[in-house]
Amino acid sequence: MKIERLTPAIGAVISGINLNETLNAEAQQDLQAALVEHQVLFLRQQFLEAEQQRDIAQLFGDLHIHPIYPAHERVAEVMVLDSHKQDLRDNELWHTDVTFIQTPPLGCVLSAQQVPEFGGDTLWASSIAAYEALSEPFKELLAGLSASHDIRKSFPATRFAQTEADAARFEKAKRDHPPVSHPVVRTHPVSGKKGLFVSEGFTTHINELSEAESDALLRFLFAHATQPKFHVRWHWQAGDVAIWDNRSTQHFANFDYGTAHRIMHRATVLGDKPV
Repeated sequence: MKIERLTPAIGAVISGINLNETLNAEAQQDLQAALVEHQVLFLRQQFLEAEQQRDIAQLFGDLHIHPIYPAHERVAEVMVLDSHKQDLRDNELWHTDVTFIQTPPLGCVLSAQQVPEFGGDTLWASSIAAYEALSEPFKELLAGLSASHDIRKSFPATRFAQTEADAARFEKAKRDHPPVSHPVVRTHPVSGKKGLFVSEGFTTHINELSEAESDALLRFLFAHATQPKFHVRWHWQAGDVAIWDNRSTQHFANFDYGTAHRIMHRATVLGDKPV
């Protein structure tokens, strides 16, 4: 396995392995170690079927089934993002996936099934690099703070409850996923490094602060954490696979391809309770 680092803060291209073949124990360990170190990994020309994608994701842990987005017709653990079947325009915001549950995902495996001729890039930002760039007094301010995360912030009824069936699924998702609290600064369970664990996608307020204080601090953290010096940009080709550590990153999917057709498959690995 060859690893080519993409930026000082985050990202690496992996070559020399085929995810369609069974990985031996050494290759699995190398892949898992590379993920922790580089936070997001990219592999070209993989062309994964849903079954292979599920099996690769399961190397990292148990899989999550999304409460709102549709599943693949053959593999329930693989979520389908299809620009011709879903309104993806409002997904252009920085977020860490599924932080609205008590045990947010360890990571995700994203497979490019069909991509536009141009546009549709995805950016990932390192929450660890963002935290480490803060001053010591500011780190002390954040220590011990917690924040609320709410599914409704990224999944409003106006977009996801337009039909009777969608509305029923949306109401069930809200009932099953009440707001949860996570630390503002999370310690990575493997590397031990600290990183910011708030994002525009799901974080609504900081629990220990007044509304005005919370709004001001979150605005700063959202802007600080997504500076270009902390992120990597990936231009998709059909067959590409991205694997990212959801515990230490957030990402942004550009919707700049108009009516072009973009289909992505995602398998999501459950993680542990942030500390």
